[in-house]
Amino acid sequence: MPTISANGLEFAYLEAGPPDGPLALCLHGFPDAAPTWNSLLAELGGAGFHAVAPWLRGYAPTSIPADGVYQTGALIADANALHDAFGATSDAAIIGHDWGAIATYGIAVSAPDRWKRVVTMAVPPSGALGAGFLTYKQLQRSWYMFFFQHPLSDMAVGMNDLAFIDGLWADWSPGYDGTEHIAHVKDALRDPGNLAAALGYYRAMLGDGPKDPALDDLQAAAGGVPSQPVLFLHGRDDGCLAATLTENAATFLSPESRVEVLDGCGHFLQVEKPAEVNKLVLEWVS
Repeated sequence: MPTISANGLEFAYLEAGPPDGPLALCLHGFPDAAPTWNSLLAELGGAGFHAVAPWLRGYAPTSIPADGVYQTGALIADANALHDAFGATSDAAIIGHDWGAIATYGIAVSAPDRWKRVVTMAVPPSGALGAGFLTYKQLQRSWYMFFFQHPLSDMAVGMNDLAFIDGLWADWSPGYDGTEHIAHVKDALRDPGNLAAALGYYRAMLGDGPKDPALDDLQAAAGGVPSQPVLFLHGRDDGCLAATLTENAATFLSPESRVEVLDGCGHFLQVEKPAEVNKLVLEWVS
């Protein structure tokens, strides 16, 4: 498997298409891994893009950062460093799902000269979440985020070969058999160090996880509005973040952005509805 050095880490990645094509960087979320992008990578590669899907920091086989920093600003720095490492130009595309989407908003804000095309999935822009995130029903869906702040979660999530992850996929994409994809996730998180890294994303967001003051500007960018038009996709049956949270999403995106809620799929829409998602993404980035 190829690897590349960027921002002090060794990133493992999947790729498709010509290496000299415009970069299309695809960022996964939790609990997920790079192979979730296989179908889209093939389509992007076939369209002439150098389509790349790295395992995010801390997800095996990508290395674990020595400083234990998993704040969104670090993910933004990683993506911009990967842009440079791959020798990309100003016509690159950034595509993110879940945590990858959270990072993508900030990536687009932080470096509009690097990223011309922007796609996010499953997490609306922060401004659209608003008070809707604090409703009883949404807090009920988001219980895991608060559970991850407790040290007990490291043991609970890791038990029975990470059966916790099977439960999240079942809840978040109701009726979808994610067995094939979950196997890749477990490979990425089975080692306790990698699992602690994945939980560290949530501890940096809501708890006392380590933060690097040098990343303050990039961290602030995560709450900004990209100047580029954004394609935002969400599953109607998403059991993680309710589709109702997307109602005002367009208000918090630049003009000419597009919001699409796809019927018949949940949180992991890129594997539940690959043909539909691939078509929408390919039309947008091309």
